[in-house]
Amino acid sequence: MLSPYALTKRVDEEYRKLYTKLYGLDTYGLRYFNVFGRRQDPNGAYAAVIPKFIKQLLNDEQPTINGDGKQSRDFTYIENVIEANLKACLAPSESAGQSFNIAYGGREYLIDIYHELCKALGKDIEPIFGPDRPGDIKHSNADISKARELLGYDPGWSFEQGIEATIEWYRENL
Repeated sequence: MLSPYALTKRVDEEYRKLYTKLYGLDTYGLRYFNVFGRRQDPNGAYAAVIPKFIKQLLNDEQPTINGDGKQSRDFTYIENVIEANLKACLAPSESAGQSFNIAYGGREYLIDIYHELCKALGKDIEPIFGPDRPGDIKHSNADISKARELLGYDPGWSFEQGIEATIEWYRENL
């Protein structure tokens, strides 16, 4: 295990498999990768990076990027997660007890996201680069092929479409 967070995820998956095996309860594990979109709280220590950056840029504040910004993540818009949840509700029992990666299946670098947000918001603010976060992995990219095959999951919102909708929501609601 790489972190306490990863361990809790693993334990949850083992409990889910056990309930399917012992009690016949169809369970489906959905592993969400870096979800973003409307209504995310941009405040607090564990706020997701995209709403946090948007809020700070809208307020002409200088955001901090932990590390060099060259770390990559598989970000997925909230509508893709909603689709995955609905597909899991309708999944066949043969797929029960399994875990599925829910993401878009892409790779975005934090520094590139930051510059895209600056451009979209018409801002020219240089970020502050802070220390790496302990336990953070450099690159996280999801293989969604199992979710495609067994759940019929096909994310309909690209990263770019999601960013556009997210920015629009925050502009109207912050």
